[in-house]
Amino acid sequence: MKDINIIFKYIKKYKWKYIAGILILFIVDFLNLYIPQFTGEITDGLESGTMDRNGVMLGIAKIVIVGLILALGRFGWRYYIFGSSRAIECKLRNDLFAHLETLSMSYFNKNKTGDLMAHFTNDLNAIRMATGPAVITSFDAGIMTIMVLTKMILYVDLRLTLLAVIPLIFLGVGGVYYGMAIEKRFDEKQQAFSELTDQVQESISGMRVIKAFVQEHKELKAFAKANQKNKDRNLKVVKLQAFIMPLLDILIGFSSVITLIYGGYLTITGEITIGRFIAFNQYINMLVWPMIATGDSITFFSQGFASIKRVQNIFNEKPEIYEDETVRNIDHLEGKIQFTDLNFRFTSETPEVLKHITVEVKQGNTLAILGRTGSGKTTIANLLLRMYNAPRGTIRLDGYDIREIPLKTLRENIAYVPQDNFLFSDTLQNNIAFGSDHKEIELVQKAAKEANIHDNIMNFPLQYATLVGERGVTLSGGQKQRSSIARALMKNAPILILDDALSAVDTDTEEQILANLKENRNGKTTIIIAHRISTIQNADHILVLDSGEMAEYGTHEELMAKHGIYADMYEKQQLEQQLEAV
Repeated sequence: MKDINIIFKYIKKYKWKYIAGILILFIVDFLNLYIPQFTGEITDGLESGTMDRNGVMLGIAKIVIVGLILALGRFGWRYYIFGSSRAIECKLRNDLFAHLETLSMSYFNKNKTGDLMAHFTNDLNAIRMATGPAVITSFDAGIMTIMVLTKMILYVDLRLTLLAVIPLIFLGVGGVYYGMAIEKRFDEKQQAFSELTDQVQESISGMRVIKAFVQEHKELKAFAKANQKNKDRNLKVVKLQAFIMPLLDILIGFSSVITLIYGGYLTITGEITIGRFIAFNQYINMLVWPMIATGDSITFFSQGFASIKRVQNIFNEKPEIYEDETVRNIDHLEGKIQFTDLNFRFTSETPEVLKHITVEVKQGNTLAILGRTGSGKTTIANLLLRMYNAPRGTIRLDGYDIREIPLKTLRENIAYVPQDNFLFSDTLQNNIAFGSDHKEIELVQKAAKEANIHDNIMNFPLQYATLVGERGVTLSGGQKQRSSIARALMKNAPILILDDALSAVDTDTEEQILANLKENRNGKTTIIIAHRISTIQNADHILVLDSGEMAEYGTHEELMAKHGIYADMYEKQQLEQQLEAV
């Protein structure tokens, strides 16, 4: 029951619309009862000769008036109930996305994109069906059935009614077992759809790799397997529904047979009139929809409940990175950074990634971080952005512990160029201006010039209005890197982090970008993470990491004089350049 509480919060928000819709639905169902009665009265009046032409016209007029009211009423309850369910779906989708934005990176590392996408599509659609059509079907299955049975008893005959509704008892018992079975099967169906969605998303994103390694056939087999599983899980749901629906028809058929046999007998013996017999048959037909609605409502509620539990699991996830009671009222940073005996591991089960890092970066200085792959360079960038939490007291900015700084302030004051250079499926102008409050083309062009990408963009037919493909797939690696650098420079933050951001550009372009950075980042702090020494040799200080530890620290000249790791890397890279020149 705890899982379903989440949906009550949204239903409560639209309770008056639901109440209005249900009241209109009640009026519609109530007025519906009089059409068979009016038909029966006309039939009896004509059969007995007690109704003249005016009486018939009056009866027809009553039916027409009721029909018009029913038409308006059906529009009304659809507007209020279906409209509310759509509004709930929309609000729930917004809240779900907003909650995902609060979750830490570790959550996205553990959960696949395709699975999360399935929650936004199939699961929310099932919840909408449970808060919309299911309300209608359950109301009709309950209230409509009671009203029709009451009318059958009072207007026609109690004995005939009792015999005709015997099949409903079997319907009620079977509905309980059907609900339990359909919920389990629907949950399996949703899980299979999540896996299929993830398979498609991952394969399309990695299509270039698939083609490069000639793995089309292997991926097709993997897709076919996921697709077959999705088909099988869907068929399990459909098969159960296909078994239940004919049973409903059989039950309805039994009611019709009983009505014809016993109702015909009562009519022949004169215990009920022909008009009431005709009205009773119409009432039996009116029970067909509530009986079918019983199965539908059980299906909708069962599927909706399964989806609510899946969505609730996401809402139950708590962010690991959050602001606690120690946070201060800070709205701006100057750029001074201190690492004090920084040790870090991602989980208690994994080894330490960083060990005893102690470094101070003064405002306006440039710190370069160098090291082999896996030495912890990117981890430092992630800790500065608080993608993960460092131990208290180990990282300070402007003298404040990093956990005392509001997350919004921290990230607004740091511009970051990540290794993967993610670009959105949008124009180059919007991609470069993504992190800035200012979108003017002049400012975008200025940042692009500093990143040495402006000339390339001007050569495109649409220039800054050029649409890049998903994740910037239509650009070269160097163009994506420089576009990401331009986006970071556009932010004009006190702290800039470049994480291996120049690896895809040639040395001449690299020199131009570094010269622009030195000129335009005057007085601002910069952290450059790189593998090439040419990228970082002019930094104020260079930190060399080896297996997460501070192997060496100093200026280029000081490190060269030590003849250690840095000097060895420098000599090897110099030799590689000489060989390339030959």
